[in-house]
Amino acid sequence: MAENSAISWTTHTWNPWMGCTKVSPACDGCYAEALMDKRYNKVQWGNHPRQRTGAHTWNDPRRWQRQAEKDGSRPFVFCASLADIFDNQVPVEWRADAFNVMRETPRLVYLLLTKRPQNIVKFADAAGGLPANAAIGTTCEDQPRADKNLVALRVAKIELQPLFTFGSFEPLLGLITVPPGFMPDWVITGGETDQGGHKARVTELAWTRALRDQAIAAGKAYHHKQNGEWLAWGQALEDETTNLLSFGKDPTRYQTINGEIYSRVGKKLSGRFLDGMTHDAFPEVAA
Repeated sequence: MAENSAISWTTHTWNPWMGCTKVSPACDGCYAEALMDKRYNKVQWGNHPRQRTGAHTWNDPRRWQRQAEKDGSRPFVFCASLADIFDNQVPVEWRADAFNVMRETPRLVYLLLTKRPQNIVKFADAAGGLPANAAIGTTCEDQPRADKNLVALRVAKIELQPLFTFGSFEPLLGLITVPPGFMPDWVITGGETDQGGHKARVTELAWTRALRDQAIAAGKAYHHKQNGEWLAWGQALEDETTNLLSFGKDPTRYQTINGEIYSRVGKKLSGRFLDGMTHDAFPEVAA
């Protein structure tokens, strides 16, 4: 359902089904709900039936596999950007079917991101086992979610031996200290963006820097996806023709938090710079 994805940490996105139920503060501004429920009326969010996608979408990975064979590449595929691959409200058969497609396309690296990491082992076993070309990851937006989800991710790593593990710290909503031994192989950070009626919260610069520094100190791959709607005044803009001072101190576009001044400049203008540079690291996978 997306090819050559705009998401910086994947090549493609693939959605075998759509729909989800909100389970944490990271879900407050769910882009999938804003897009597929509120805008296009494709599926109803919450405790409602999920919507399986059509044959064309289910065939996309096979086409990407053929291209990867020609290129000698290993594209990353974010599976279920409009759902949760380990959602307990999804029919067991659907997940088994999706895992079979993954096994049929071994050159693709599937990124299985979930807000329900406690389900990974049980549901992967029920679907015939985790495909060998799958990586598993979890969303951690604040310390309570990190404490719970990274432990479950570690358990799943030991049990299932995925290609690698990853943590999506997006939208980052608080300072996170990763417990020793629980740092994922790949750390992705990002600020929040506006979605429908939900207005983005500020991701404090100190929070992003802390995860960057922890990941690098642990020797893990670090990727900063975006700053979100808000940008700290001390940060460089990718668009050098614009000055943050031009946004003034309109209270709807300006905040001072812990001594840092932030302006609401919008996702596009805030860009991906963190302390003047981009962080685009990916975990290594065998060719």
